[in-house]
Amino acid sequence: MDGRAASLTITDKIPYFLEAGVKPIVFSAITGLKDERFPHKQFLAWGPSAFRFDFRHWIANQYGRGFIYKLLTRTVSILLAPFIGIEKLLLGYSSQWSWALPAFVRGYLLIRSGKVDVIYSIGSAWSAHLAGVWLKRATGLPLISEVHDPLVIRKNPNDQGFEKPKNRDARFRHYLESQLCKYSDYVWWFTDGALHYAKVRNPNLNTPGNARGFVVMPGANPPGEMQGTSQHQYGEYLNLCHFGSLANDRSLSIVLRAAHTLFQKYPDARNHLRVHAYGAPLDSLSVATINQYGFSDVLLAHGRLERDPVSGKSGRERVAQKMQEADALILLHGNDEWCAEYIPSKFYDYLWSGRPIWGITHRNPQLDQMLLDRKSYLSADGDEEGIAMALERIWLDWQQKQLLQPIWQPIGVDQAVSSILSHIAQEKVVS
Repeated sequence: MDGRAASLTITDKIPYFLEAGVKPIVFSAITGLKDERFPHKQFLAWGPSAFRFDFRHWIANQYGRGFIYKLLTRTVSILLAPFIGIEKLLLGYSSQWSWALPAFVRGYLLIRSGKVDVIYSIGSAWSAHLAGVWLKRATGLPLISEVHDPLVIRKNPNDQGFEKPKNRDARFRHYLESQLCKYSDYVWWFTDGALHYAKVRNPNLNTPGNARGFVVMPGANPPGEMQGTSQHQYGEYLNLCHFGSLANDRSLSIVLRAAHTLFQKYPDARNHLRVHAYGAPLDSLSVATINQYGFSDVLLAHGRLERDPVSGKSGRERVAQKMQEADALILLHGNDEWCAEYIPSKFYDYLWSGRPIWGITHRNPQLDQMLLDRKSYLSADGDEEGIAMALERIWLDWQQKQLLQPIWQPIGVDQAVSSILSHIAQEKVVS
């Protein structure tokens, strides 16, 4: 799916796997484009809530979001409503769980026909891992698992994640993590923190007869034509740009409050500072802060950049262009405890832009060190005085046309595939 982080993390690896001689048979939902380079099976989830979700995306891709979309999606929603209620009452899982059902059935048939050597589950959506575990237990084939986001969400620094959650979906994810650590031949996470806490909860990890766990840094291919640094042009405005999702726990309101402090000290900055948000609607805290300070001309929300029919550029290519036009890129990490186990995927795209990054991070030494190694501006989420000081430094550097020149150290996808294949080759899991 164009521009979606979870999809890019998968699709960017494919050329390197193909080059290494891997012949994938891909199972996915119907919400993205079908890849023609290899067998690609797209399944509708069998549960009513996931069916409704997938159907909406499929209709939007086929007919746009006009009259036909509204008519068909509303009709399907009404027809499915009682079944969705029953599903929620009986199970209480997130809607995508039922995608595992068709994936298991089709996967089992392919394995029994001798067309599969290794099962590879990738999520993002935990239904992929559920299907992987089912197939491993049913067939005995090697299973390797790539966990994008932590399955167990801790509440605070003292919480190790042992307590069984009351929420049924969270409780099932807790169980699924233990299944991956038991039945996978290899399982990897994207940060040191995620691996650390998984080991704490699953001491069997990396012991004989259980999964071997490690860290793979996912990286990213250049999002468009960004192949190197370019000479930056300073203009009338200091343009700070954020790309990606926003929420009340990952909000541009902290930047706007720092801007308010900056304007009090440097009134002229009010005429020149602009914050641009691409990729998602504004969160409610950002909207409230805009209204509080009258910053409707300071924070500009551009929404999601889709494919441009005139230029032919994909959404990802348009994003790449906007990144390189920015004076500095804002990397919001969030303020939840799970930030200790998470690095925003947009960070890897930022590294290709050659523009300075202003990271506002939370309890993640690995991310902090990567930012510092590449000569970035760095603040801690919750430290409002420190965030205001960082914005003041960016403002003064911009005035003097001396914004930090980042050290060019992008992290490509080739290293991720090389790491995966080298770990597997050591034990000759793949024949």
